[in-house]
Amino acid sequence: MQRRQFLILSASSLGGVLLAQCGTPKESSSNSSSNATPVLKSENGLLEVDLNLDSGTFSFDGQQGNLLSYNQQIPGPRLEASPGDTVRIRATNFLSESTNLHYHGLHISPQEPADHIFLELSPGETYTYEFTIPENHHSMTAYYHPHFHGLVADQVFAGLGGIFVVRGALDEIPEVKAAQEEFIFLKDFDLTGNSRNRHSRMMGREGSTLTVNGEVNPSFSIPSGGLLRLRMVNASNARFYRLKLENHPFYLIATDAGAIASVRELSELLLSPGERAEVLIKGDAESGEYRLLNLPYQRGGMGMMGNGMMGRGMMGGEDDSPQTLATLTYSGEVESQPLPENLIPVEELPEPETVRELTLNHGMFPGRGMQFLINGQAFDPQRVDTRVTVGTVEDWEIRNTGTMDHPFHLHTNPFQVIRRNGEAVSNREWKDTVLVPQGETVRIRIPFRQFRGKTVYHCHVLDHEDLGMMGNIVMQ
Repeated sequence: MQRRQFLILSASSLGGVLLAQCGTPKESSSNSSSNATPVLKSENGLLEVDLNLDSGTFSFDGQQGNLLSYNQQIPGPRLEASPGDTVRIRATNFLSESTNLHYHGLHISPQEPADHIFLELSPGETYTYEFTIPENHHSMTAYYHPHFHGLVADQVFAGLGGIFVVRGALDEIPEVKAAQEEFIFLKDFDLTGNSRNRHSRMMGREGSTLTVNGEVNPSFSIPSGGLLRLRMVNASNARFYRLKLENHPFYLIATDAGAIASVRELSELLLSPGERAEVLIKGDAESGEYRLLNLPYQRGGMGMMGNGMMGRGMMGGEDDSPQTLATLTYSGEVESQPLPENLIPVEELPEPETVRELTLNHGMFPGRGMQFLINGQAFDPQRVDTRVTVGTVEDWEIRNTGTMDHPFHLHTNPFQVIRRNGEAVSNREWKDTVLVPQGETVRIRIPFRQFRGKTVYHCHVLDHEDLGMMGNIVMQ
């Protein structure tokens, strides 16, 4: 199947099992959904959390590796808050290198002490992040992970990441509220060391061990007649997930940054790194077991190094056959639950005051090797690439002239995809990460609202970000 024949979202755990602490590895090869991942919720308008960043030994399907984690858990604890809540997170760095935190998808201040990705949390230090979620914030599945430039890909690929949920209006729609809720945190690991080379970094590292909520092929259940709400996060460094559930369509209800206006039926769903989606599953098939599959996907290559194309086999020792991520089983029976007729209206944004063009590419530089570029420049933390005015709307036309697909992520402000390759996009969706395939052009419309300060936009194949595909933006 060609890329254009299935949905590219234009527009996050199945119950995860708590993995072993350092030195006491635990198998996680065939587990059932148990919602064992710790869930930390706001109380009386305050979400207060201690996050310890540390290393430890974890085991997946008989293979062990020294990985990084929050609170010795992969994924980290799920955080939940609501619009208007104050969030206070004390992060302590027990790693041997610097790090920090980014709240991917949240519309909050990019300045201290909130989503300040230029902050350096040195080994042994503690920093308290604090921010208030705006009263008008969309309900959404967000994602927290490190964002210290130069080490982002290493730390995410080694295990750091967790889900951040903002509860809101979507959760109160009766049909959505009645559905059984599960989270799917998609993450791959390299426990063999096969990706520890410069070539793999240039491609974007993938690991051969695929997990859902820190488990290899977990199972989850649905009653006959029931509805299952899956909140999915692609938390991988570079792997794309082309998802299909055997004999069950996906009923899309939300993209990265919030709900869509009405349910859309999909046969499969593509999530590039950093993207999230929420779908409903109807329990209307025959009783049995059904696999959640990751289908083959070609995301490009380095031309002379990969003949312009790069399949999964080059990245994780895998072939091009479908990979089983999890298993759905039927258990029990309930009265048939309907899909919602309507969700949350998505506002139509006004015409832009400014139109900008961004070109994504890569090139070789003496003394630096391969660099990934935006408008011909690799990232410079001291340079301001884009200045915008808060209260305005802009269109950005993003053109990928390279040989690999690039998921483009903007911090702080969600956007809507307006056009692909010159053709209008009919479905309005709130996004913060959009896939720009090789050779294609995507136009996004961004309302710059409320928050001033400096932040970034970048490719969310995180090796590409660390190798230069990132720009600074100042909102004033």
